Amino acid sequence: MEEFDIPEEFGQQVTLQDKLEVSRKGLQATLSLFDKYDVRATFFITAYWAQHYPELIRQIAAKHEIASHAYYHSSFTDADLEGSRLTLQEISGQVIQGFRMPRLKEVNKAALKKAGYLYDASINPTWLPGRYNNRHLPRTLYKDQDVWIIPSSVSPYLRYPIFWLSVKNMPLWVTRHFSNQVLAKDDYLSFYFHPWELADITAYSLPGYINRVCGTRMQLKMDSYLRFLQQKGIFSTHAEWLNSKYLMA
Repeated sequence: MEEFDIPEEFGQQVTLQDKLEVSRKGLQATLSLFDKYDVRATFFITAYWAQHYPELIRQIAAKHEIASHAYYHSSFTDADLEGSRLTLQEISGQVIQGFRMPRLKEVNKAALKKAGYLYDASINPTWLPGRYNNRHLPRTLYKDQDVWIIPSSVSPYLRYPIFWLSVKNMPLWVTRHFSNQVLAKDDYLSFYFHPWELADITAYSLPGYINRVCGTRMQLKMDSYLRFLQQKGIFSTHAEWLNSKYLMA
C-alpha cells in the first residue's frame, strides 16, 4: 500500500489526490478478493498513505498484518525507518515487525535492527534488468546482521520470480507451474502485488507491461490465482509464518 507514483517514473505528474485514491480503490477490490478466499496477508504500507486513511488501516489490521513500506514511497532516509514503524503502530494498534523497502532497494540492516524491526522482506533473489541482480542471494529464509530476511519466492534452478510483473504479464498456467515448483521445494510461497494494480490505470501514460492488465482484468487474474493457491495450503502473514519457524527451531 503506497502512493500511486509509478507514472512519475515515466515522466507523468500525478496529483496527490490521485496518488492516494487510485491505491484506495484498488485496496477495496483487494479486500473483497481476500475475504472471498479467506486470505490473511501482510500489508506493507507507507506511513504517509496510512495517515490519510487511518480507519481503513484499522479495518485491515483487524484481520491482516500491518508492516512498514517506509514513510514515503518516493523518498527515504534511515530516520524514516523508526518514524514509519511508530506511526503505523499508533494508527493500527499492532506491533510493527516487518519492513519492505520501496522498489525493493537495498536497506541498511543495522539501521533496520536499531529501528526495532524483526524482519526484512525487501529481497527478490532474481535478476530484474534495470533494477537489481540478486541471483547470488539465498532463495529462502535467512539472517543478516541479526535481521530475518524473507525473500520473495523464485523457482529453484531458474529463479523464475513469482511477483506482480510476472503474474500480470504471463499466462496463468506459467505462474501455476512455477508456484508448484516453489511449493514442492520450499513448502511455502511468498508473493506480492500492489492493490493499485486492481484499479483502472489505463488513463495514465505507462508501459503496456504495467497497465495492459489492470482493473477488472487484473481482478479476474488474481481471483483465479488465489483460488489456485487456496487449494495448495493456508494463507498466513509474514509474522505468523516466521513465528512458526521460531517455534519449530
